[in-house]
Amino acid sequence: MRWLGERLHPMWHIAALCYGLVSGVVLAQWWSGASWWLIIASIPLISLAFWQRRRILLILTLGAGLLIGLVRGSSDQAQLQLYKPLYGQSVRLTGVVRDDVDNVNSSARLQITYIKMGEMSLPGQIWLSLRGNPAIKRGDELALRGVLKPGFGNFAAVLARAKLDSVKRTAGGDPALELRDTFADGVHKAVDDPGASLGIGFLLGKKSMLPEDLLEALKVAGLTHIIVASGYNLTILVRLARRLFAKISKYLAMLVSCSLVLGFIAMTGASPSMVRAGLVTGLSLLAWYVGRKFHPVVLLGLVSAITVLCNPSYAWGDMGWMLSFAAFAGVIIVAPVLTAYFFSTDKVPAIIQILLETLAAQLVTAPIIMAAFGQLSVISLLANILVGPFIPLAMLLTSIGGVSGLIVPVIAHIIGWPAQMMLDAMIVVVNWCAEQSWAAVELQIPWWIAVLWYGLIIAAVWFMKWRSGYRLRDASIVT
Repeated sequence: MRWLGERLHPMWHIAALCYGLVSGVVLAQWWSGASWWLIIASIPLISLAFWQRRRILLILTLGAGLLIGLVRGSSDQAQLQLYKPLYGQSVRLTGVVRDDVDNVNSSARLQITYIKMGEMSLPGQIWLSLRGNPAIKRGDELALRGVLKPGFGNFAAVLARAKLDSVKRTAGGDPALELRDTFADGVHKAVDDPGASLGIGFLLGKKSMLPEDLLEALKVAGLTHIIVASGYNLTILVRLARRLFAKISKYLAMLVSCSLVLGFIAMTGASPSMVRAGLVTGLSLLAWYVGRKFHPVVLLGLVSAITVLCNPSYAWGDMGWMLSFAAFAGVIIVAPVLTAYFFSTDKVPAIIQILLETLAAQLVTAPIIMAAFGQLSVISLLANILVGPFIPLAMLLTSIGGVSGLIVPVIAHIIGWPAQMMLDAMIVVVNWCAEQSWAAVELQIPWWIAVLWYGLIIAAVWFMKWRSGYRLRDASIVT
């Protein structure tokens, strides 16, 4: 019992508050009647917990966070009720394209936000499909009409086979997008497809140009994470910048790294995975700059709470948000504990590190994938070992090719030849992995099994951490 009375660092109470907040937002889907007085009720709980800072009082900060999360989630749930009378009705509306358009089977699939129907503004985002492959970019304002249907996941509504009346594009409205597309054109001058599109996917997370057969092969092989804008791409760039500029000045390294984070998000778009990656990297850089480290459990809770406070719908079925945080938890919490438990030395071979990180990420994301999609990539571990170590080099070679395509297009193919060879070889490996009869299995599980799975993972991680004596605080994102 003395253990429960020990005083803790305030960050643990902040973490409990954050995890409670996320839980409250999730619960608001089913209980959305919370009112603002609950926030007032949570203040004494938070005050007492932070005053005494006892371990047993974590339950108070967790409960206070739950109340705050219920209020925040209920607020957005109330706004989404505006859609209910519109379901099944033919509507005319306008909206702004949120992300790159996916062109699949002679149709375009996209998401719109900042939705207006006449003079009325509607909250959330709508998923829609259009016939053909119209020239639409992120940030375009569309005028649409069609029959509105109930949404799925974190989408407030669906507009299937909508009619596109007009596209409004502001000249120079998204300079980061123009820069990204200009660089992508440079890559295409140096490297032939599908290698060029794969390299652009590595660098910029732009997967809309990839052939459908290659996209499917990447999905079967469990490699889709390498061609979406995510923390993996960003971490490679930030680590390189920090190591290069830290030799000159810590301040300069911090400035360049933060600029990279902001620029990368501006070019790729503020998808849930990129928002998560940007926050994690930014906070980790800040801690590094002041000579501190975030405990991974605290960092995970803090970032997840910030994202759902800004957009509660992330916690209501956004698979990108869920998988991004699950993979992050696997890499930064499960993988270091696995390494410490099975290898007593501080350093392990790079191939073993990749194997353990891939295994950890797969263990933590598998329940969500099987519950939501009913499919599991069996060959993912092997595919990541064969492809993963070469991605940083492929990114470097693709960058060189892209710059040459912009500056010296006449000889760009010669300069881009190493990138071409590397990317083509990776495509061969991806296709080989996807062609194996055992590469993926159909396996649907109910959500209660997914919850049980996570309970077993938490218990196993706690046991291995206890036996190995590993300090999770030693894990770091920016090294």
